[in-house]
Amino acid sequence: MMVASRKIRLIMELRRAGIADTAVLSAIERIPREAFTPDSFRHQAYENLAIPIGQGQTLSRPQVVAQMTQALQASRRTKVLEVGTGSGYQAAVLSKLCRRVYTVERFKELRASAELRFTELRLHNITTRHGDGWKGWPEQAPFDRIMVTAAAADVPAVLVDQLAEGGQMVLPVGRTSHDQALLRLRREAGGIVEEHLADVRFVPLVEGVPDDEAYFAQRGGRLA
Repeated sequence: MMVASRKIRLIMELRRAGIADTAVLSAIERIPREAFTPDSFRHQAYENLAIPIGQGQTLSRPQVVAQMTQALQASRRTKVLEVGTGSGYQAAVLSKLCRRVYTVERFKELRASAELRFTELRLHNITTRHGDGWKGWPEQAPFDRIMVTAAAADVPAVLVDQLAEGGQMVLPVGRTSHDQALLRLRREAGGIVEEHLADVRFVPLVEGVPDDEAYFAQRGGRLA
C-alpha cells in the first residue's frame, strides 16, 4: 500500500477514535512519521502501533500522539515545553500548531537524531536540549503549555511551577505501567485544576541524565 493511502487510512482511524480537531489531524497528516521510525519498522509507520526507537524508549501510537495533542489545546500563539523528545515525532506535530516548541531529552543520542530530523524537515520553531526533564527548562519558563511524554509517579511540582497562569499541562501519571492515567492540569488563579482523560501506558519518567550506554546495558536492552 502506498504511503499516501496508509496515511489516509490512519487519519480515518483517528477520526473514528474521537480525534475531531482538524488542526491536529492536519498536523499529523503533514508530518512524515516514517522519518521518525527506525528502518526495520518503516513498513509499520502508519499503523496505530508503538514502535521501539532504542534506549528503551518508544515512538508512541499515533492515536496517543493525537489524543495528547488535542488535549493540549495549543494555538499558533502558544509556547510549549515538551519533556521527552524521543524520536522527535511529537515535537514535530506540535511545531505545526504552536509558535515555539522547547523539547528536553535525557539521552544524547536520541536528542541528536531528533535534531537532525527537524533540520531535514525544516522545522525551525523547535529548540532541543539535552537535560533532565524533571527540571523542565526554567530559563525559558513560563510556558503556555507543557506536555510530558513519559509517566511520573506523581505530578512533578517543578514543572507545575513553570506553567503560565491559565496554562495547561498534559501528562501520564502512575506508579506502575498498569495504573497510569493521562491527566490535564490547568493553572488557574485559585490553584491547579486536574482532569482525568484516559488510561494509558508509557515508559517511566526518570530523573537525572545518565550515561546512555551504561543506562541501556543496565536495563538489559529492554523496552520499559
